[in-house]
Amino acid sequence: MAEQAGARAWPEGEYEAVLARLDAMEHAAAEIGTALDEPTVCAELAAFLVRRVAEAAAVDLGPPDGAPSTRTRAAAAGDTALLDGSAAPAVLLLPMLGRDGQDLGRVRVARTGRAFTAHESAVVAHAVRLAALHLGHARRLAATEATALHLQRALVAEPGRPHPNLEVAGRYLPAGPRSLVGGDWFETVRLHFGRTLLVVGDVMGHGLDAAVDMNAYRSALREVAATDLPPHRVLRQLDAVVAEDEGRRPATCLLIQVDPARSTATFASAGHLPPVVFTADGSAELVDLPVGPPLGTGLGGYEPAVRTVTPADTLLMLTDGLVERRGEDIDHSLARLAALRLTAGSGPAEVVDEVLRRLDAHTAEDDVAVLAARVRERPAP
Repeated sequence: MAEQAGARAWPEGEYEAVLARLDAMEHAAAEIGTALDEPTVCAELAAFLVRRVAEAAAVDLGPPDGAPSTRTRAAAAGDTALLDGSAAPAVLLLPMLGRDGQDLGRVRVARTGRAFTAHESAVVAHAVRLAALHLGHARRLAATEATALHLQRALVAEPGRPHPNLEVAGRYLPAGPRSLVGGDWFETVRLHFGRTLLVVGDVMGHGLDAAVDMNAYRSALREVAATDLPPHRVLRQLDAVVAEDEGRRPATCLLIQVDPARSTATFASAGHLPPVVFTADGSAELVDLPVGPPLGTGLGGYEPAVRTVTPADTLLMLTDGLVERRGEDIDHSLARLAALRLTAGSGPAEVVDEVLRRLDAHTAEDDVAVLAARVRERPAP
């Protein structure tokens, strides 16, 4: 009864208008900003305004800092013909301001029949401020992701130069457009007597920290590999060096030392998935080799495996993002890779492209790094 008495003290319709305003603001918090990307935030804002107060709404965004000063239509909802103002007696135009006062864009809402009340205008202003806050977060996240992605691409895009007697192709794919990069990487190290060391590694985790650790592993490996040790001894030395740094994340790593003059490849693995050899007829074969613990444990225990390679064979090294699928046993994942049949005589570039396509690597849940190599055919004397 007390509540009813209080309600009668309000001007006619004011009590209900306040309740509607509070309800709308509560729903705005739940309906705007469900994902941190600009198109989603703008679409949710426009849709909310049409559901709650307007017949049409549009969001025009300005560019991020440093971009040309232009505005683009990011989202619109309802009867957008009303937004030119010619047939709508009620049109609101509000700026979108970031937390630091940055001009993010403009929001326009319109309807016919009656003007916007003070409460409705307050709902629009609240929704716009809320969206501007989420847009600021989205732009900061995008800048962080871009920094991490540029770092990762810079680190993996320019591996060392192999000997001319070896044909090499590699590719790195981040796990989707909204995912921070991880510690996947590949490398080639030119050794004496026409040999080349091929490397693929995967630092545990994602983001800038994993990328920084990956760069540390890569730098340390180059130094150790320069001593021209066999692959299993390179891993032992690298494991001992990294284990001294308690802050370094563990990493898996696969090394293959290719010796074209002897037609051999020597393998050593630190907790990494096995490589694949695509033979002359295009069939795939997983290389069976002993697997030691990941790097950074200080346990050592790495052993070599040797097999013959010919100019008809293409070696493929990979990180687990290429084959692993959620809820699937890793043996089944590797069996799917081993079951691939490629065009006979496919070289490294063709193998990389076709394997990525066949295994749908562009939609993988984790980062993917692959490196393929083939001994060049010697010219006839």
